[in-house]
Amino acid sequence: MRAVRVLALCTALLAAACTSASPGPSRPASSGGSPVAPLTLPPGAASPAPTLPGDWLTYHHDPARSGDVPSVPAPGALRQAWRAQLDGAVYGQPLIVRGTVVAATEHDSVYGLDLATGRVRWHTSLGTPAPLSTLPCGNIDPLGVTGTPVYEPGTGLVFALAELSTHQHVLTGLDPATGAVRVRREAEPPHGDPRAHQQRGALAAVDGRVLITYGGLNGDCGDYIGSVVSVPATGSGPLLTYAVPTSREGGIWAPGGPVLTPDGRVLVSVGNGAAESGPWDGSDSVLALSPASLTVTGSFAPASWPDDNAHDLDLGSLTPALVGPWVLAVGKRGTGYTLDLATRLHRTGVGGEQAQARLCSAYGAAAVTGSAVFVPCADGLLRVDVGADGVPRPGWHVSLHASGSPVLGGGAVWVPDYGAGMLLALDQADGRVLAQVATGELPHFASPVLSGDRVLIGTAAGVTAFTGA
Repeated sequence: MRAVRVLALCTALLAAACTSASPGPSRPASSGGSPVAPLTLPPGAASPAPTLPGDWLTYHHDPARSGDVPSVPAPGALRQAWRAQLDGAVYGQPLIVRGTVVAATEHDSVYGLDLATGRVRWHTSLGTPAPLSTLPCGNIDPLGVTGTPVYEPGTGLVFALAELSTHQHVLTGLDPATGAVRVRREAEPPHGDPRAHQQRGALAAVDGRVLITYGGLNGDCGDYIGSVVSVPATGSGPLLTYAVPTSREGGIWAPGGPVLTPDGRVLVSVGNGAAESGPWDGSDSVLALSPASLTVTGSFAPASWPDDNAHDLDLGSLTPALVGPWVLAVGKRGTGYTLDLATRLHRTGVGGEQAQARLCSAYGAAAVTGSAVFVPCADGLLRVDVGADGVPRPGWHVSLHASGSPVLGGGAVWVPDYGAGMLLALDQADGRVLAQVATGELPHFASPVLSGDRVLIGTAAGVTAFTGA
């Protein structure tokens, strides 16, 4: 399913021409929705209350998406503390804000739960989700909130992106204490058919704005182009957009969403695009973007990009991993590339990696501590050590039915096996099993949350919490 048109690119086009600052992209006639009434914060809104040490405010705990929580105790015997049955599957990680668990469902609902008991404190509906029967393809039914929400510190709000039955994509900012809606704004991908776009990557909060990434539905059907949309957290002011300069596809869908680098840029991984020969079309890549303008400040694609695009073997399946001065990029082909963040990702183009190694076909988001990276593979979990020379060296491997995205705490790697409905704690040093517990049915690429002695995970029916961490 490839487009017949290939875009001829130059560095200037990749760096600048695909970025716009405007009140928002026009809506294709096929979307079928009436404009959503915006809701913005009034000027001089009160400063938010401080967050707490055990809070979990964004995907994988921090803007770098390390997933590393040093304060968590070593794992013991795991047992279920509570199970919250909600109105739909929770594909993203739950957040914890000032002791309230905030979870978003595929039914376009957001819940506030008591961390100790799982009791529902509040429930807010964001609209009616899109039934699978109304979509050109896909595998989530209904399709509501899929990407992990984010806490934005300037406003003190939790933001979630909902897909509606009208195929509109609406960003909503909620008060985490009450669930009251404070900000609401439509945030559409800039090109293509809204019905063909799926928002799966975690949201990110950067410099008073919320970043949203878009890819396609399972099956790569329809007219979609991967993009990033940046929305002011107050709800007022222009949107910024970036679209991958391919004629179709190039989805930015990896569950970890944008990664914030130490120098203040954001990294995203891009899936297969339309081009299979000729000039590189910006797909099958790692992009570094300026959050202030969404211009490309650096990019990398492997020399194999035409074949990757032709056979769906791209880098877009795993969120880029920050490992000291290096970026580790792994995709469906299974080759891991290390990139020098300070040099290579300040220029654009194909090739120029520091090193490469055969690792595994990787999906989701890795976890990182020091020079060790724990990579979720199609067949299990792999430890990779990145040396001072930038060479990625595979270490232990634990076979799983389907590895979720791991997090780290208490000397353990906490990884869901969503193919078996299990949560495991593995020794970081040698991969041996320290503890495990049944979770019930889990969504694809599930990832746990650690807070004190609690481990939380979104399930096909809501949120379950375990003690024993």
